[in-house]
Amino acid sequence: MVLAAACGGDDDDDKDKTPAAGGTTPAAQTPTQQQDVKKYDTGASDTEIKIGGVYPFSGPAAAYGTIGKAVEAYFKMVNEQGGINGRKITFITKDDQYSPDKTVQAVRELVEQEKVLFVFNTLGTPPNTAIWDYLNQQKIPHLFVATGASKWGADPKSHPWTMGWQPDYQSESAIYVEWLAKEKPNAKVAILYQNDDYGKDYVEGFKKALGAKASQVIVKEATYATTDASVNAQVAQLKESGADTFFLVATPKFATQALVAATQIGWKPTILLNSVSQSIPSVLDPAAQQGADLSNIITTFYIKDPGDPQWANDPAIKAYKDFMAKYYPSGNVNDGFNVYGYAVAQTLVEVLKNAGNNLTRENILKQATSLKDLRIDVLLPGILINTSPVDSATPDYYPIQAEQLAKYNPSAKKWDLFGEVIDISKKK
Repeated sequence: MVLAAACGGDDDDDKDKTPAAGGTTPAAQTPTQQQDVKKYDTGASDTEIKIGGVYPFSGPAAAYGTIGKAVEAYFKMVNEQGGINGRKITFITKDDQYSPDKTVQAVRELVEQEKVLFVFNTLGTPPNTAIWDYLNQQKIPHLFVATGASKWGADPKSHPWTMGWQPDYQSESAIYVEWLAKEKPNAKVAILYQNDDYGKDYVEGFKKALGAKASQVIVKEATYATTDASVNAQVAQLKESGADTFFLVATPKFATQALVAATQIGWKPTILLNSVSQSIPSVLDPAAQQGADLSNIITTFYIKDPGDPQWANDPAIKAYKDFMAKYYPSGNVNDGFNVYGYAVAQTLVEVLKNAGNNLTRENILKQATSLKDLRIDVLLPGILINTSPVDSATPDYYPIQAEQLAKYNPSAKKWDLFGEVIDISKKK
């Protein structure tokens, strides 16, 4: 897919007309005098900013493909409203089917043939792991990857051109452990996880948070591969362990299968569902249609759930829904993956605005790593985006470091937030 909508008019005249405008700090929108000097790297010009992205539009993780479509739609809106400092965004996406080998091929095409300025929001831990050495060697920004793997921010000096966006998986796991300590101190936990860097990262964080208690608390682990037909056999093994708590670390297709399988064999544990599969339209609705018991599921949130009635009159969610109606009408407005795409695209737009006319790769990275108290208005109240570069006293490549627990309400078909927003930087 290629997005290259025509742009017209001056960005300063139009920026307040976008739904995104209400969610950013004024200071974040003012380029410095130095940035007004025009400087370009490959992929940028007086009229264009060329960006590449890779998503699983097909394959075992195809539910995430809608993120790429939402991002594409957001950039189309930005272009129609004047672009970024008068330049249009050309967004070129490719389908890697969640296969790292295909990701490598796709990214090389984007860099070497399409000549993009940088790569944005490529999805998945294994796919991004396959390309981060290449992009860092080429000194090409690899921004706001769609994965919460802790490694994107753990050692930024080794890979300074790669940055995550969402809260990291290990900190999310620590939040679940903290909740269990308060609510189920004698819990016996069984874990199902995807057998790759993504799944292992969640489990490592869970064990780290448990500390010396890990071997007593975790009574069984099982894995699956993205090529597996189902996870029914693994769920049955986990039930036999006698566990009363199920930590489900799975992407949407397999999360749905696991929820259904647990019900079919009469297993009714407390379920800790990793946030990457909290989508109601993509995971919970299909599971419910197959008879799954969804009465005791806990997850974490950092973005407002567009299907939650508590946000019905929220200006940010209203703006998001207006955006979906106009620019992505075929998308499910209540799918959290779409509001994710909207939010991450909005963040990048602020980075590009800050870059002004200095559209070099070095300056793009500088702006991405210099965000201060940026408020994206579809994030939960109180959550701000902050980053700092590798040459600072405290490098910070974790843009979002706050989450809140939620429990699924099957009768209302929504997530109910509870407790306070938790600063997960303290869980590291």
